[in-house]
Amino acid sequence: MVPLLNVATATPGSAGTAAAAPCPVIHGTGDSPYPEAVTWDPTRRAFLVGSVRHGTVSVLRPDGTLATLVSDRRMVSTFGLKVDAAHGRLLVTFGDLGLGTRSTPETTNQLSGLGIFDLATGAPIRLVDLSIGAGPHLANDVALDGRGNAYVTDTLGDAIFRVDRSGRIRGQIRDARFASDGFGLNGIVYHPDGYLLTARYDTGELFRISPDGSDIRSVKIDRPFVGADGFALRRDGSLLVATNSLGVAGGTDAVRVLHPRGNWLRADTGRITAPWPDHTPTSIALTPAGAYVLSGQLGVLLGGDATLNQFTLRRF
Repeated sequence: MVPLLNVATATPGSAGTAAAAPCPVIHGTGDSPYPEAVTWDPTRRAFLVGSVRHGTVSVLRPDGTLATLVSDRRMVSTFGLKVDAAHGRLLVTFGDLGLGTRSTPETTNQLSGLGIFDLATGAPIRLVDLSIGAGPHLANDVALDGRGNAYVTDTLGDAIFRVDRSGRIRGQIRDARFASDGFGLNGIVYHPDGYLLTARYDTGELFRISPDGSDIRSVKIDRPFVGADGFALRRDGSLLVATNSLGVAGGTDAVRVLHPRGNWLRADTGRITAPWPDHTPTSIALTPAGAYVLSGQLGVLLGGDATLNQFTLRRF
C-alpha cells in the first residue's frame, strides 16, 4: 500500500501540512471494513473512515492499514463522520441496515443515533438516541455549524435533527417534500452564510434549509442527480456531490460539481466525472491536498459478500 501524506510523526493537536506530492489514489485495507464515510482529521493529518460492517471509526495509516480509534458496541454500523477540531470532538452517526456483525432484527432499520467522542482518544462523551417516533430510522450524515450544533439526516425517517454541543436534541426539521418510500435525505453540509444544503437520495432534489427549519426552499438545478450521497462544500462556494446506484434506479457512479447562483436559490452543474473509476462512491473528504472520494465497496456487501478487505480513496 502507498502512503498519501507524511503523517508518521503527527500527533493529535499537532500542526502540519500535506506532503508536496500526495498520492492521487490510496488503497486502504482492513478486516472487511466496508466504510461508508470518510473525513479529514487535521490534528493527525490523516483520514478517518467508518465501518458499516463493524461499527467502528479508524485512522488510515500511511501504509494503507487501519488503526481503530472508536469502538463502541452500542453502534452497529457507522456512517457520517465530522471532525470538530475546535472542541476536540468527533461526531459519528450510527444505525443498522442489517449489514453489521452486531445486526439484530430488533435494531435493523430502527437503531439511529449520533455518537460524540473525544477526538484525541476516541473515548465516548455521549451517544444521542435519534430513533424518535414510529417507523424506520437511520442517522446517515452530519453537518456542523460554527457553534458546535450538529445537523443529522434521518434517511429512513425523512427528518433532520438538530443536536446542540452538549448532546441535547434541540429540534426536528420535517417537510412533506422530504417524504420518501425508501432512502430519502442523505448528504448534508452547513453553509457559512447560515443555512443547510441537503438532497434526497431517491430523486436528487436539492434543498436550502434554515437551521431552525422555518425556511425550506427547493434549489433549482439544471439537471437532476439521482443517487445523491456524499457532500463536500469547497471554499470557493461550489458543492461536490458523490452519486451512486446503491439503493435507487437511475443513479450513476459519479462525482460532480455544483456552482451556486443567487445564494443557492439555483445551481448549475460544472465538471462531472462519470462513470467514477471506482464503484459506488459514497463520501468526499476535503484535505489540504484536495478532495478525496471514498469507494467502500458497499455494493459488494449489499450483494452478500462480507469478506472484501479493501477500499479506495481517489483524488477528484
